[in-house]
Amino acid sequence: MFGKLKDKLKGWADKFSKDVKEKAEESETLEESIKEPSPAVVTSSKEKIIEEIKKSSSPPSRKEKVPKEEVKEEVKQIKEEIKEIKPQMKFSVGEQKYEPDLEKIKELAEDIKETSPEEINVSPKEKEGIFSKIKSKITKVKVSSEEFDIYADELEMLLLENNVALEVSEKIVKELKEKIVGKELLKKEIEGAIKEDFKDIIYDILIEPFSIEERIKEKASDQAKKPYVILFCGINGTGKTTSIAKIASSLKKKNISCVLAAADTFRAASIEQLKAHGEKIGIPVIAGEYESDPAAVSFDAVRYAEKNQINCVLIDTAGRMHTSKNLMAQIEKINRVAKPDLKIYVGESTTGNDAVEQVKSFNYSLNIDGIILSKADIDEKGGTALSVGYVTKKPILYLGTGQEYNKIEPFDKEKFIERLGL
Repeated sequence: MFGKLKDKLKGWADKFSKDVKEKAEESETLEESIKEPSPAVVTSSKEKIIEEIKKSSSPPSRKEKVPKEEVKEEVKQIKEEIKEIKPQMKFSVGEQKYEPDLEKIKELAEDIKETSPEEINVSPKEKEGIFSKIKSKITKVKVSSEEFDIYADELEMLLLENNVALEVSEKIVKELKEKIVGKELLKKEIEGAIKEDFKDIIYDILIEPFSIEERIKEKASDQAKKPYVILFCGINGTGKTTSIAKIASSLKKKNISCVLAAADTFRAASIEQLKAHGEKIGIPVIAGEYESDPAAVSFDAVRYAEKNQINCVLIDTAGRMHTSKNLMAQIEKINRVAKPDLKIYVGESTTGNDAVEQVKSFNYSLNIDGIILSKADIDEKGGTALSVGYVTKKPILYLGTGQEYNKIEPFDKEKFIERLGL
């Protein structure tokens, strides 16, 4: 179930996270360049130190002239020892010559020899700050808006290809961008973070389902003792009649009494089909003649339930195309006469974007309360389930997963997201 969408989402997340990691790893060369600077960098650093020596050994001002006699002997003694650096260190002040403190020069020279290249011009505190920043940049990454946009179109396209409606696809891409861009992530956690954000977005898109059983029991507890009426609608061939039988069977197992109304009086063999289901699960069926008024059949079923103290009436209506105004007007009449407590649209999970247009039309005419998606067991894409609830703001109540009466399961958001591999 939902295998194609699951694989596509996983592939996109893998590709995106891999590329982000590769770009982050390129920054590791920054750390190496600081640890092992080129000779030119070291030479430049030593030259800076020599400049500092020159500054610290600046000659006295003209106001404090040193007599030649006092320095003559000193110059003679150190002359030979500073041959190599003397040309760089010699200054003239008027007619006087001044030589810096040799001991200070020697100490600084030793410092240059003993200092490792990465420590030149960097204090211990500064060095710690630099490396902690580099480490942070290497182990953590921030996805830029430009990086995300490269993959945004690809993500939207794969969602559309898997039956996710355009408005839903756009919402997913937009919200994912808001969650990811600028967020600081560990390199090893990028893929997991993307999937977690996907999960949160999809969870919010899906409407929380309610329990039909609980609603029936709530109404049964009222003093009026009116039956709970459920109207089912949808187009031909979606498995509407079978879905009604599945729900009736499920309710019966929970000690909720039911009656079925065969209000599909136009399709050949529709009444016989519902009666056959009723016999198999042991539930009575109220039916009329073919081409009779379906609203009258629905009314009779409700009266029968009231008289026999039956908890729930399930009305099967004719499948009709959502584009037919006359047929849609007819189901609106059934709605006015039967006054259902719950209106459920039944559509095929495999129909894709057509199901979105269908459910919009039925919601406009009837203001549906919930959705059943049949054939979910053979749906490889899964996008319909994401779309129909979002466009109507109504919950998916059940997923049909086979032909047997027990092959229907209450919709669970967590389980759905699990099936998408998120």
